Amino acid sequence: MAQPIKRVIMRKPGASLLQADPAVWHYGETFNAQRAISQYDRFADLVAASGAEIIWFEDKGDGLADAMFTHDPSLCTEHGAVLLNMGKPLRKGEVEGHAALYEAAGVPVLGRLEGNGTVEGGDCVWVDEKTLCIGRGVRSNAEGIAQVRAILAPYGIEVLSFDLPLWQGEEACLHLMSVISPLADKLALVYAPLLPAPFYQLLKEKGYTLVEAPTDEFMASNGLNLNVLPTRPFDVIAVAGFDKTKAAMEAAGCTVHTFEADALCIACEGGPTCLTRPFHRG
Repeated sequence: MAQPIKRVIMRKPGASLLQADPAVWHYGETFNAQRAISQYDRFADLVAASGAEIIWFEDKGDGLADAMFTHDPSLCTEHGAVLLNMGKPLRKGEVEGHAALYEAAGVPVLGRLEGNGTVEGGDCVWVDEKTLCIGRGVRSNAEGIAQVRAILAPYGIEVLSFDLPLWQGEEACLHLMSVISPLADKLALVYAPLLPAPFYQLLKEKGYTLVEAPTDEFMASNGLNLNVLPTRPFDVIAVAGFDKTKAAMEAAGCTVHTFEADALCIACEGGPTCLTRPFHRG
């Protein structure tokens, strides 16, 4: 999850965000659609500067305000993509857009979640090439995780499930990636107090070095200080304003690029990783 990004799905917020009711979408008090769009442009420039090819999921006023968080509707493997099923009802329409993009890009689809099974990409963490960990919580359920396990089994991929705490409630949603962000091979930024204990033990068994995010900045940002995007090993994009978290990553050898995101990431509860769906790294 930290190898160089070659191709990535992104969606610049536009008409759908401008029309969004903050109360319906659970956006915070710093939400401002025009400023969010401006802040997104700076973020997109940082991604493009990494050399990644951006495949755009266009916002044509479909009303899917959260679709800018392209990490969640699908999962990518070196064999192809898996179309997920969103646990947040307002987001279920996003999956068809990803299906069309993969078809156009010539990316095979290995399978698709059906029925009541739900998994969101934010709950999925690859700890190595053959081990996928999924957080079971508000957005990803046991049935959905079982379906992902069945889809990936023919490729020799082990799918492990770890229970998540409720933390700030059902609407706020804690993903597994709310408490871990890979920075490089076997190096990750974490908020240890909310890590599932068996997941923490697995990371240690696999030889991970864990950089711990400070509690005050985690709480002040609702976890968004932890949501950082590696465009290549040791080179990451993070939300501005969390200097202790930035310093901790730099002490671990990372170069950290930041952008102002109070109206975008902080208000809308999704960070740099959430805003991207890399589907080719290496």
